[in-house]
Amino acid sequence: MTSPAHIAMFSIAAHGHVNPSLEVIRELVARGHRVTYAIPPVFAEKVAETGAEVKPWNSTLPSPDDDPEDWGTTLLDNMEPFLDDAIQALPQLIAAYEGDEPDLVLHDITSYPARVLAHRWGVPAISLSPNLVAWEGYEEEVAEPMWAEPRKTERGRAYYARFRAWLEENGIAEHPDPFVGRPARSLVLIPRVLQPNADRVDETVYTFVGACQGDRTAEGGWQRPAGAEKVVLVSLGSAFTKQPGFYRECVKAFGDLPGWHLVLQVGRHVDPAELGEVPANVEVRSWVPQLAVLKQADLFVTHAGAGGSQEGLATATPMIAVPQAVDQFGNADILQALGVARHVPAQDATAKTLRAAALALVDDPEVARRLKDVQAEMAEEGGTRRAADLIEAELPARRTA
Repeated sequence: MTSPAHIAMFSIAAHGHVNPSLEVIRELVARGHRVTYAIPPVFAEKVAETGAEVKPWNSTLPSPDDDPEDWGTTLLDNMEPFLDDAIQALPQLIAAYEGDEPDLVLHDITSYPARVLAHRWGVPAISLSPNLVAWEGYEEEVAEPMWAEPRKTERGRAYYARFRAWLEENGIAEHPDPFVGRPARSLVLIPRVLQPNADRVDETVYTFVGACQGDRTAEGGWQRPAGAEKVVLVSLGSAFTKQPGFYRECVKAFGDLPGWHLVLQVGRHVDPAELGEVPANVEVRSWVPQLAVLKQADLFVTHAGAGGSQEGLATATPMIAVPQAVDQFGNADILQALGVARHVPAQDATAKTLRAAALALVDDPEVARRLKDVQAEMAEEGGTRRAADLIEAELPARRTA
């Protein structure tokens, strides 16, 4: 039997990094553990709803409501802010946990200070990965080619020098690359079917527990309109949503299809007026309770982020994947290879192409069969309860009785 412990979770203020962990945190609290969650104030209320105790800290990263363009365009544009934020956050977190050190650290893959703190405290650390993880050969096949040019630049060399100096100041001799990409223990919060080269992932380190979705009723419900023969949800997630031209193509694709109802989530950066005249069968929202809609939808047009992809699979909803950034391109290819989606590059996502893909997918019995197979496979991965069991198994021996 495991006695209650103090478990500390660390993440950044981004929906795609916080949301996947919330049900695991809620489960750990329900099991009697004291869970603290270090997070910037913008997510404090959402985290507190799990029963965890919020440890607020101030971040320098762009907020979830900022324009995605604030992240810049190059690899170093994307990576430098995380290091800058980690360096300024560490003193805040040291102070927040002074005299209140946990028995175990949980952390999102972007939370560099969490691993430093675990090292300082001498406690186990477990990464909670909301997206794909490294496989054997990942460095040679992906990371090294991606970093080859930036490493040759003065800016790239300065980034690595600063990162190494920060780690060394905190007693860590590890190179920044494995520090970031090779945790000692990781729970992967995506289904194994979404992992590239899954057969080459070290399962002594990484355990796929799949989607940890939980009860989403607090997000609100959604009612399928009477007479809607087909429902299509269009959502590009929470970050890369500033795409008015794409949304106009979606309205053209589905707005005059007899019997179809379009739920169009446009995010915070698009004014619905930019879409022009919208037919009565098109519902335009800045945000929707995605899982509630997907449980009733016949088609999902998605950016193929890890969260959206697995929600589409969990609800057995055929997908049109229109990736926008980072891992979404690989996810789109995997979904298409599974036979449950069409990958449509953003530049090709015209009304004609979207409509043709939709009509090919929604009534295809083979697509429906493959979705049911994947859905059943995902259900066996264990989700929230298995994740909590595995976390408890990593608690120091003095905490078990």
